[in-house]
Amino acid sequence: MQKEIYEDLFVLELANNHWGKLDRGLKIIRDFGEVVRRNNVRAALKLQFRDVGSFIHKQHRDREDVRYIKKVGATELSWEELGVLVEAIREEGMIAMATPFDEVSVDKCLEFDLAFIKIASSDIRDRVLLEKIASAGKPVIASSGGASLEDMDHLVEFFGERGLPFALNHCVSIYPSQDGELELNQIDFLKARYPDTLIGFSSHEMTDWASSMLIAYAKGARTFERHIDIDYEGVPVSPYCTLPHQADTWFRAFHKAREMCGAPAHAKRVPPEKEVRYLDELVRGVYAKRDLPAEQVLTSDDVYFAVPLVHGQISVREFESGEVLRAPIGKDQPVKIRDIESNYANDLELRRLIDDRGVPRATPAPPRELKRVAT
Repeated sequence: MQKEIYEDLFVLELANNHWGKLDRGLKIIRDFGEVVRRNNVRAALKLQFRDVGSFIHKQHRDREDVRYIKKVGATELSWEELGVLVEAIREEGMIAMATPFDEVSVDKCLEFDLAFIKIASSDIRDRVLLEKIASAGKPVIASSGGASLEDMDHLVEFFGERGLPFALNHCVSIYPSQDGELELNQIDFLKARYPDTLIGFSSHEMTDWASSMLIAYAKGARTFERHIDIDYEGVPVSPYCTLPHQADTWFRAFHKAREMCGAPAHAKRVPPEKEVRYLDELVRGVYAKRDLPAEQVLTSDDVYFAVPLVHGQISVREFESGEVLRAPIGKDQPVKIRDIESNYANDLELRRLIDDRGVPRATPAPPRELKRVAT
């Protein structure tokens, strides 16, 4: 059940592309809500939560030389404005979630009743924040970008010991990532190392929005994340961000991947009827070599095998020698299951299958008339 809540979940990372403007954030949410509904996917739109007043030390809040501090300050929204964005996400039919960067922000995740909490790649070793996130009791998603194997082992163990739903995304924290930097084989590695953890794929690529989806889904990734943005008011769009029309391509690729991959990897697929019937037409049926009397005990000397297999006829799959004829059978006639006594002939399910498989028995063609040749 813990894995199922993440199955086929798309996380749309809004980050700070609202640039501190509520109206811009609302437009991003509306534009992506439309694409999500059109493609009938399950999507969460993820905000970033920071209690800026305590997150940045008071003596450094005005620093212009530290890019991170400058950006956090320039894109700050009030908690009231973030609450408006949360409600807008829900109104668009999407799931609201956030990445909290401090303990106050975790409390806000609870106050806003967010469905999921994301751990920033930079915080996977922040024990204080991890303990606070765990105390919230919410399902958690983390990305492996830049993490050591020891870090990942600890993170999986940390949430596993607490019995909390946890998913781990393969991620390369290169913004943007080239195709040769995606390392999609890591999905196989993570699935093998953490078989009880759902594995996803968080991407920052810039080349296309279909190829990696097809590969990642086929490898078993089941939750997907990208940064999103809109081309609006002349604000430059980072090359690793996804625009609405690119998200449309991404979602369509997901549907195509799911269609092509078919049945779950943990169970044998059930062949469709058209496949079974096609193969049945290639199976050899059992035919009498000569006229055979009733009570004849059949051996391989009494029969031969040939196509087509007709309705009700036993095939090479069932024939085992030792069958007893209930009635005589003429030369070159099919041996039908109702004509024999055997252990398998009493299997009612098998009898129904045999009666229905193969091709109809051919109707003998009328004799051809000889034409008189004039002399």
